[in-house]
Amino acid sequence: MKRSAKAVWKGTVKDGSGVLTTQSTTLNDTQYSFKSRFEEGVGTNPEELLAAAHAGCFTMKTSALLTEAGYIPESLETECKISLIEGKITLSELALNAKIPGISEDDFQKIAKDAKENCPVSQAFSFEKTLTATLVN
Repeated sequence: MKRSAKAVWKGTVKDGSGVLTTQSTTLNDTQYSFKSRFEEGVGTNPEELLAAAHAGCFTMKTSALLTEAGYIPESLETECKISLIEGKITLSELALNAKIPGISEDDFQKIAKDAKENCPVSQAFSFEKTLTATLVN
């Protein structure tokens, strides 16, 4: 399986702008710019897209592992924050809130840790990854 996206940029890094289009067209000429990346401009940025990819992949992996272990998750909600410091992506922070009937705290933590370490996006990232996993009623 291969997935693709295309970026088009026009102009200088600070004054120019670009658009991103994904194969699925979920992003379709979606704008990005210096301001949307480093300030508070309208549009997306690479770090936001990495955060979405990591949150989505981790959450699906958690669901798969829970299902394999015989649990049916009622809800899994993950927020991911990507840190860009001095021109380098240094950290991905995952925060999971989960409602899973019948699971023990120990089993939940083991499964969440496994998902963090083994989802495909986690494996692609060489920078630090952290996880806070909370079981809610």
